Amino acid sequence: MRGVVDLAAVKAAAEAAEKAEQARAERARQAAAQGGEGALPPVGPLVVDVTEETFDQEVVQRSAEVPVVIDFWAEWCGPCKQLSPILERLAEEYGGRIVLAKIDVDANQMLAGQFGIQGIPAVMAVVAGQLVPLFQGAESEPKVRQILDQLIQVAEQRFGITGLASGGVPAGDGEGAAEAPPRPARPEDALLDAARDALDAGDLGGAIRAYENVLSDQPANAEARLGLAQARLLERVRDKDPQAVREAAAADPKDVPAQLAAADLDLVGGHVEDAFDRLVQTVARTAGEDRDAVRKHLLSLFEVVGDDDPRVSKARAGLARVLF
Repeated sequence: MRGVVDLAAVKAAAEAAEKAEQARAERARQAAAQGGEGALPPVGPLVVDVTEETFDQEVVQRSAEVPVVIDFWAEWCGPCKQLSPILERLAEEYGGRIVLAKIDVDANQMLAGQFGIQGIPAVMAVVAGQLVPLFQGAESEPKVRQILDQLIQVAEQRFGITGLASGGVPAGDGEGAAEAPPRPARPEDALLDAARDALDAGDLGGAIRAYENVLSDQPANAEARLGLAQARLLERVRDKDPQAVREAAAADPKDVPAQLAAADLDLVGGHVEDAFDRLVQTVARTAGEDRDAVRKHLLSLFEVVGDDDPRVSKARAGLARVLF
């Protein structure tokens, strides 16, 4: 499971940082070619309405240079009307360190389903193509500001993305040649190191506590969220009898605990699609609290695999179909 952390967090962060630097350098060259004084041209507006057709360009592609905060809203939603002005005002105030993408869930139901949106307002972020859930429901401006500050910090430290979507950098040699800003330093996080070491040593309880400590201060820390989901999964299956679990699941497809346990074993065993299909089918067969428990468990498994995995996208679409 340590390999999953490395691929989903470390490798992705390094690649994202490289892409961000390339994008900034290219925009700087464009500015110099146009006779500018070294200032980077804006990558676009700071607040934008996004549709299913423009999502890739406005959210995924722009996230290589700046954290993109997504506001899922609807016209009939009272709390949305309280939260959206706060997000819009802060997007302008932050001067390009974030971009706000507004998605009307009524007009873009497929997107809402793919993200598993069950209630609005819901706020997520995309950084270097990586999904970062932020919060659901209307929050106060100080709380929103705190969350955005943490998001910006994560983007800089883990992905080398400094934002400043509409800002600029001074010329480097006095002749109008612009340079991309240097990659920010990435200091080693002692708590994350401790969590990784605990995972390697099989100390799942210690890893869980370490990741929880990170998230208590940095709720948007992508690696900590991923590591916590993995550690909790390994702890759930550690003392299970695989044969007994699979027999119980086969005997009663409506037995929710049995299906959850079998899905966990499927995932740990590398049968990712089997795990997802099992839980999507269980969601379709259940209702009320049981259905909600299965849905939340499935979302936790999505976190283990990573939202950039095509199997997660496929399963999200399947989940949306059975829910709606």
